[in-house]
Amino acid sequence: MPSLSADDARAFLAAHPHIDSIDLLISDLNGVLRGKRIPREKLEAACHTGVHLPASVFAIDISGHTIEATGLGLSSGDGDRICRPRAGSLKPTPWRPDGRQAQLLLSMEETDGSPFFADPRYVLARQLARFSERGLTPVAAMELEFYLVDRKRTQGGGIQPPLSPRSGERASQCQLFAIDELDEYANFLDDVQRCAQCQSLPLETILKECAPGQFEITLSHSHDVVKACDSAVLLKRLIKGVALNHGFEATFMAKPYGLEAGNGCHVHLSLLDASGSNVFAADNGNPLGTRILHHAMAGLLELMPDSMAIFAPNLNSFRRFQPGLYVPMAPTWGFDNRSVALRIPSGANDARRIEHRVAGADVNPYLLLAVLLASIEHGLNRQLMPPAPVTGNAYEQFAPTLTNSWQQALDRLERNETLNEALGHDFVHVFIANRRAERELAMQTVSALEYAWYLKHV
Repeated sequence: MPSLSADDARAFLAAHPHIDSIDLLISDLNGVLRGKRIPREKLEAACHTGVHLPASVFAIDISGHTIEATGLGLSSGDGDRICRPRAGSLKPTPWRPDGRQAQLLLSMEETDGSPFFADPRYVLARQLARFSERGLTPVAAMELEFYLVDRKRTQGGGIQPPLSPRSGERASQCQLFAIDELDEYANFLDDVQRCAQCQSLPLETILKECAPGQFEITLSHSHDVVKACDSAVLLKRLIKGVALNHGFEATFMAKPYGLEAGNGCHVHLSLLDASGSNVFAADNGNPLGTRILHHAMAGLLELMPDSMAIFAPNLNSFRRFQPGLYVPMAPTWGFDNRSVALRIPSGANDARRIEHRVAGADVNPYLLLAVLLASIEHGLNRQLMPPAPVTGNAYEQFAPTLTNSWQQALDRLERNETLNEALGHDFVHVFIANRRAERELAMQTVSALEYAWYLKHV
């Protein structure tokens, strides 16, 4: 992962004389961007010497508290590490009202200059290095779903769809793929596209999803999987910023509404050999693909149950796993079948790929791709073969077996030696400790539903 050079920093500042500050950003375990803001005159020094941030940035839970059980807090002195600005990530933040800020991604190093074990970007880079040793290059694209919600809450404190900027009406219907719904929010969506173009984020399509105020944005396929994940986390920041400018809020919560569809993060994955050929595509055009495709599919299926703590990282994540809403409930696969967990989309033979449909939009993209690649490697190493593909409605044929228990998901990840070895035992320890502490805190909160159901009647 090359660092930003001082020459490139100077060239950027010369081309953008109005920029007066730069946000230095690093993804924590939740995929939340944290960091520092520096004045423009400090950018060149940051390229030369790096930026100091505490290692405990990867011990922070969703509420911003440092989880001491990770071992990265006060027990280790809460010491700093050096973070290096990443090449290619210095871009303006055009949604800012004054237009005077830029942003830059960081990755953390150990004191000896090696990558820091708990940095999600490094966890992913470690998997990519293994594929490079095989002469294979993963190619990835992501689809992110999100809701626009009104900044005004309901009388009960809940969220609600926004008022349409065009009609003034509040959406109440599904209207999947409705172009008229895109027209209702055209100014917002045009602004998203303009800002994404300014930041070189490769948007491919925007569509109206199947709930009021819900949309999906697809990012183009990338041969640089780390960059694909960078694009995903930066797109989320961009969408939230643009939404505020238009009087909305945007949320990537997995399940904002109990009775509506959740927000998913679907990943499309293929592998290229040294000549650039897709190893999932059969030379004879066989629509069933190659043995390598089947090995990869089998590895993903086998490790899927023990990967749920990554795919569903928080309390709200598990509310998404409900029948009838196009969320996989069991490790299944099939061809052009949206009821399965792993779908082989239709299309040209040379575009043969796997669509992973399990994770929510609240996932950390770096960790998601790291687990998917580790699972594919597991299938390749053991030359595993999948069961027969599913035809018809998988929900009617397979009982739910993917856990909807946060505690059980964490226990399963902790016990899985293949994933521990792939992600790093030290990393898994930090991740599990962080998630368990957040779960314990969540369990201390009594919901309004519990009062309504149980206060008077038990």
